[in-house]
Amino acid sequence: MRVFVTGSGGHIGTAVVSELVRAGHSVVGLVRSDSSAQHVAGLGAAVVQGDVNDVERLRSLVEDVDAVVHLAYDHAAIAVGDLTTAADADVLVVRAFGDALADTGKTFIGIGFAPTGNPEIDRVLEANPRSAVAREVAGLEGRGIRSLLMAIPPVTHSDRDRGGFIPTVIRIARDTKVSGYVDEGRNHWPAVHTLDLATLYRLALEKAPAGTQIIGAAEPGVVVRDIAESVGRHLGVPVESIPAAEAERHFAPFGFMGMDIQMPNEATRRLLDWEPTHPTLLEDLEAGHYFTESR
Repeated sequence: MRVFVTGSGGHIGTAVVSELVRAGHSVVGLVRSDSSAQHVAGLGAAVVQGDVNDVERLRSLVEDVDAVVHLAYDHAAIAVGDLTTAADADVLVVRAFGDALADTGKTFIGIGFAPTGNPEIDRVLEANPRSAVAREVAGLEGRGIRSLLMAIPPVTHSDRDRGGFIPTVIRIARDTKVSGYVDEGRNHWPAVHTLDLATLYRLALEKAPAGTQIIGAAEPGVVVRDIAESVGRHLGVPVESIPAAEAERHFAPFGFMGMDIQMPNEATRRLLDWEPTHPTLLEDLEAGHYFTESR
């Protein structure tokens, strides 16, 4: 297939581009900077420079492709806690892709969770402004598009990861001189290695039926206290409980550290014959690359 990838110069994007090229797909990567253009071209992809928010240009960019993998997002807005601005902009981008791909049967893979039918879980999902993006992606199926929803864990880890969950948690521990967890720390965060996620994107592109919700967690839930203990050991700082009332202040911008999030993945594994082979999160932390001074 000829595949258009937004965010192709990012942490996940470069891994997805490499995996697709390795599997024989023709990839066109959208990048913003000259350095990203050079890097993505080196992976074997054709490169287009531009801004994904230039929605007027999107139709021409996807005219001759078979599929779109949409990874770009306004992470700068997220970093300062402005989730609504990031989500609103992405809804417009997904809508523009929908206009460009309508009635073609082409594939669009976006990021998000579809409603689960569990009221408690769905209330949490709806509280995140990004749920509007997931609804927009899911609605593409009714417009003659093979739309797929990829739920990416909040912890996507590897030696490629420079600004995600784990680097932020390590920075907080360095700044506060404490590796913390909330209350007893028995809550969970799901995780996946970047390269296992890239494989899943390829399998989804090649095999998933239209409308599929794909769960991209290799580990459905890692105990947060175990993460904090590994970080504390590597940094040589105390590992301590942070009361829930103080979590927002201590873990800013990750004031939600006390949430319990689990992403069961058995259905995705069965459907796509996906078997993660790369290190688990705790194995990746033990490898030490997250703690080098060059980061």
